[in-house]
Amino acid sequence: MNRAWILALLLAASLPGAHAAEPLRVVASFSILADMTRQVGGDHVDVTSLVAPDSDIHAFSPSPTDARHLTRADLLVFNGLQLEGWMQRLIEASDYSGVRVTASDGITPLAGDGPADDERDDDHDHDHDHDHDHGEADPHAWLDVARGQQYVANIRDGLIEADPAHAEAYRRNAARYLDELEALDREIHDLMAAIPEAQRVVVTGHEAFGYFADAYAVRLLSPAGLNTASAPSAADMARLIDIIRENQVPALFLENIANPGIIRQLAEETGLPIAGTLYSGALAREGEASTYAGMMRHNATLLHEGLTSTKTQD
Repeated sequence: MNRAWILALLLAASLPGAHAAEPLRVVASFSILADMTRQVGGDHVDVTSLVAPDSDIHAFSPSPTDARHLTRADLLVFNGLQLEGWMQRLIEASDYSGVRVTASDGITPLAGDGPADDERDDDHDHDHDHDHDHGEADPHAWLDVARGQQYVANIRDGLIEADPAHAEAYRRNAARYLDELEALDREIHDLMAAIPEAQRVVVTGHEAFGYFADAYAVRLLSPAGLNTASAPSAADMARLIDIIRENQVPALFLENIANPGIIRQLAEETGLPIAGTLYSGALAREGEASTYAGMMRHNATLLHEGLTSTKTQD
């Protein structure tokens, strides 16, 4: 009897579908896209983020390990809008031929400030510059939650294409997540509208928040361009200090991936408090800002508090 029972188990284990299906292997270019993909994919996905939380995609260069991750992947999710200038080289190096999702598809980009080739410093490595030059498009579209919903829809469709067996789960998870983001978008609109218009001026380390400013009716000032590697000139800093004083800007903000020295210099020159740290191109490793929705809520809450009070925060 025991032998027959063991044989029955072995036979059952050999039948199709007896083993749990392996999760879909997904590579996302950076942590925000990785979180969106996990929200939609749930237990059916295993997501690797090439650029880790609290790490700067503008300074990233792919390694052989990254190529191996992509070689084994079933789905690739990346931003587009020239954010990942290195992506095509990585695809070729890994010989990846699976499903690709350009998360920003369907979004009309805002204008960027990419430098012309003749404006580059000849001492710089031009190949590296091209990897991180956003050209004419601002790639940071996820910083408007309504545009972030388009990202989620694109990721949902890519998951369904790569793994049609779990299409209903992906649709269900995406619908729940989109509802959550819809409510969050309204929450952020309310928080920004509660700030007096004259005080709705955001000063950060680089110009990542253009879509946030466009969506939520705030003004954006930055001493640097769209790329965190950009260094403002002394004249740029002097002009910005004058603008800050003329507009009576109430507070300054650090970014988790931008050079804090620039904002600290502005704080010394203007006497303004630094209200805290915003998250733009990378999630936090832990805490509220370790998810996309949490990051956006953190940013909006901090901006509301910082622009309606002169209390300095850690």
